Amino acid sequence: MRDETQKLYFDDPYQVEFNSKVLKKISRHDKPALILERTCFYPESGGQPADKGSINGIEVTDVLEESGQTIHILAREIMADDIQGMVDWETRFDHMQQHAGQHVLSQCFYELTRGETRSFHMGYDSSTVEIDVRKISEQELAEVEKLANSIVFQNKEIKSYLVSEDQIADVPLRGLPQKSGSIRVIEVTGFDYTACGGTHPKRTGEIGMIKILKQERIRNNIKFNFLCGKRALRDYIAKNKILSQVAVKFSVNEQELPLAAEKLFSDFQTLKKTNKKTRQRISRIEAREIIQEAKDHFIHHIFTDKTPEELRSLALNIIETPGLVVFLGLEKDKKVHAVLARSDDCDIDMRDLVPMVAEQINGKGGGRPTFVEIAGDNPQNLSTALDKARVILFERTPRPTID
Repeated sequence: MRDETQKLYFDDPYQVEFNSKVLKKISRHDKPALILERTCFYPESGGQPADKGSINGIEVTDVLEESGQTIHILAREIMADDIQGMVDWETRFDHMQQHAGQHVLSQCFYELTRGETRSFHMGYDSSTVEIDVRKISEQELAEVEKLANSIVFQNKEIKSYLVSEDQIADVPLRGLPQKSGSIRVIEVTGFDYTACGGTHPKRTGEIGMIKILKQERIRNNIKFNFLCGKRALRDYIAKNKILSQVAVKFSVNEQELPLAAEKLFSDFQTLKKTNKKTRQRISRIEAREIIQEAKDHFIHHIFTDKTPEELRSLALNIIETPGLVVFLGLEKDKKVHAVLARSDDCDIDMRDLVPMVAEQINGKGGGRPTFVEIAGDNPQNLSTALDKARVILFERTPRPTID
């Protein structure tokens, strides 16, 4: 038996069909698996996911590399000793675009920022590359993206070849190789040299557009999210559709959207301030009406049509009148919010009621001696909590006459 599976994708990443003898039938992850004499299936490695496809019409669910042998994990067992494999070309070419795009992008970062690549991950929807830079300006990032796409448009040849260990120092590699022995080099002609075992297209033009989407800080470096080729095209189509739909809503062309959005935001802020003043005025009027209708010093109401902020505002307006104690409750969306407050001249610490109310409504809360709030998720016991609070408050506070 061969010590290693012959990896056909090294010689021709465009080959997706192959025949092979089965060297060994094993199992991995409680599924049947095959070790083949030769394969076109690329195993998960170096930030690149495994190929998809089938063997004898049976789905290959995963591909692993173990000691030079490629493990093909199958959806169900194959009895034959000779097989025909088929790699899914759409997935393979997508991976080729993303991986070669990363090589180009990494070299652009290095040339323009001297930032070295620390990690690369190819995800299902997008890919990320982690660059050893502390910060980068919008202008610098735009220049990196511009240079990367210029390399694509130049349609440079992408070559792969083996270099012996004693000669590898003569190759201007972007990073040191992680293995000894002969090193497989991927060269973007005259631009980038990388030790890599992945699959790549023959020319940079096949990468398609390279688009950097966003960035985030990680381990004192910056991780950039990017798309290449068909992924970038799909992203452009989706975003252009959204842009067109929004432009129609605003009754402007797409170029006028930033100004239209800015005007809408400004109008919204103005309306928000006006609305806040209106709600405050309504709250003061409602507080006066509640006080006038009160039969004693203990004012209690349970609402279903307010927000916690409106509840809070109402309670604060009520306790501006001396001699009042307030219990306001809100039942909404299977949640409960309670506000307990008192006027400054009432000698009671409202925080004493928090444990009892919190237990009844299955919630948490706190505040200051004159004002507390409790939020919970058991509105069924809100009335019970109100009744118990009434008993406690009537025992502890005087009963002034409401004018």
